[in-house]
Amino acid sequence: MPPSIDTQSFNCFFSAGQFPMKNIALTLSELTGDPPVKYSLPNSANWMRTTSLLVAAALIAACSPAPVQQESAAVSTVAAPVQALERVAPEAVGMDSDRLDRVTRAMQALVDEGKLSGAVTMASRDNQIVHFESVGYRDIEAQAPMTPDTMFRIYSMTKPVTGVALMILYEEGKFKLSDPVEKYLPELKDLQVFTGTDDDGNMITEAAGHPMTIRELMNHTGGLSYGIFAQSPVDTAYVEAGLLDPNMTNAEFVAKLGQIPLKHQPGSRWEYSVSVDVQGYLVEVLSGQRFGEFLDERIFQPLGMSDTDFHVPEEKLNRFAQMYVYGPEGELIPSEMFDGADFTVDMTFESGGGGLISTANDYMRFSQMLLNGGELDGERILAPLTIELMRRDQTPAGLTGPMSGAGNGTVFGLDFAVIQDPVEAESYSTGEYYWGGAAGTWFWIDPVEDVVFVGMIQQAGQGLPDVRSTSRRLFYQAILDPKGV
Repeated sequence: MPPSIDTQSFNCFFSAGQFPMKNIALTLSELTGDPPVKYSLPNSANWMRTTSLLVAAALIAACSPAPVQQESAAVSTVAAPVQALERVAPEAVGMDSDRLDRVTRAMQALVDEGKLSGAVTMASRDNQIVHFESVGYRDIEAQAPMTPDTMFRIYSMTKPVTGVALMILYEEGKFKLSDPVEKYLPELKDLQVFTGTDDDGNMITEAAGHPMTIRELMNHTGGLSYGIFAQSPVDTAYVEAGLLDPNMTNAEFVAKLGQIPLKHQPGSRWEYSVSVDVQGYLVEVLSGQRFGEFLDERIFQPLGMSDTDFHVPEEKLNRFAQMYVYGPEGELIPSEMFDGADFTVDMTFESGGGGLISTANDYMRFSQMLLNGGELDGERILAPLTIELMRRDQTPAGLTGPMSGAGNGTVFGLDFAVIQDPVEAESYSTGEYYWGGAAGTWFWIDPVEDVVFVGMIQQAGQGLPDVRSTSRRLFYQAILDPKGV
């Protein structure tokens, strides 16, 4: 019988019809607290192919609980930098083994019911691994079991990695958060802002009130879009431009983006967008290195993330999970989320918004580094205060709608969502931060309870069980020695 996995509470979810499809219905509702609204994606092979790398990641990423700094706390929320991630009994860190096993049993039940192909879940407390389980199948048709070292499309869980890369350069004095993006990327200079259409359907634009800043780029208030969550002339222009074509370079992507008006005035509205892909190119410009090379040299190698990359090499294909979508009768169908997606080749476009492949263990090491204040096993990636800066509310004062904290208790930092009000967010700790990926992956970091949780599945579409909030409830009920009460 296959192993099982645990999930975190995601306020948003990716909902799609049968795949692969030329028109895909997406639901993005619980993030804003508004009624579900469905959007159809225009037909575009290039757009669909790249979007499977970037947008898919983006979609679920915008759907999890987020970290907010607990300003009233007098104690540091940074975990002590001790030797990390050794396996211990849950009881050694104030948890109950039998209760914690409910996570695995719940995931196994979903596999047995045919609702999940398989999953890997991993959790730490006090820098020690308390849970690392796999259930189900990596590939149902091949009867290949899910294993702890299975590799997954993490889509939008790429975004926090990109944010960390950019903040490494911030610490080196390469930019200020208040700097205009156009200072470093002249392709985005003097962007116009969409205001409507004329009688012939042509876009009417106006000048931006101010140039988009790097802070706005990192908190999704820069006026950019994704081209999938709502239909407008700007979204259509993204699709028609083949904006996320996997065969172009990051520089070519930004050049194309600079020809399209902003959807909103910078700083006026939170909208999930391609902004983290722009950040990937900004890393290239500021560092003088290709984005993937910078990630490998400054993050992956120091942290021992040996299975994280923009593609799966041939020698590791036997560990790469099959992607599944739901058929008309709720059956699991092997298929990529979008036509043309191929993660077995090294694509030219290295998407900072959703291009990475990783494992539960690799992402745990990345997340534990964040919880430790930027350090893991003697390798320092960022300073503690930089991590604190990233998980503070970075949205503009007076912001309304998604990520404003109103109605859902969630705000947005620098490439993370942050829990500001655990009651409204139906979470547990103020300052918890998180994100997720469109193929079902998710993680959260809780500095109050000194917890990291990573969950990996490879499924999308209508019928996807709410493994995220289930895993959250089942994990926290196993903590018998809470630190936050």
